[in-house]
Amino acid sequence: TELTLGCPVIPAAAARADGLWRRTCFEAFIAAPDAAAYCEFNFSPSGEWAAYRFRSYRDDMADLALAASPTILFEKNEAGFHLRAEINFGSLFDADALTVALTAVIEQNDSEVSYWSLAHPPGKPDFHHRDCFALTLTKE
Repeated sequence: TELTLGCPVIPAAAARADGLWRRTCFEAFIAAPDAAAYCEFNFSPSGEWAAYRFRSYRDDMADLALAASPTILFEKNEAGFHLRAEINFGSLFDADALTVALTAVIEQNDSEVSYWSLAHPPGKPDFHHRDCFALTLTKE
């Protein structure tokens, strides 16, 4: 099966932008395991990015201030594509463990969109749902 993406693959200057989830976008949702609050990070193959914080499930969304812009590296070749994003969290998370949802919105050239996640809640895709937070990271 071949997937043809309908997204820009020529890197642009790294810049904050809203609405990245409407096209091809890779996302990370991060929270302390027992906290209602969480953060959302969006990364586009164009180099654009976004960072938001939520007080609880889809509530009180606001831009998240970062000490520095994320570094985004995107590579596309005959084997596929790879996006690497590096974020300096600073003191954003004060927890021994974090739960993470790694997700992707993929737009094909025919404008069909598919939604990918390590785990999905029942029903339609909802990356903010805690069932998607399937990865746990711990401090070493």
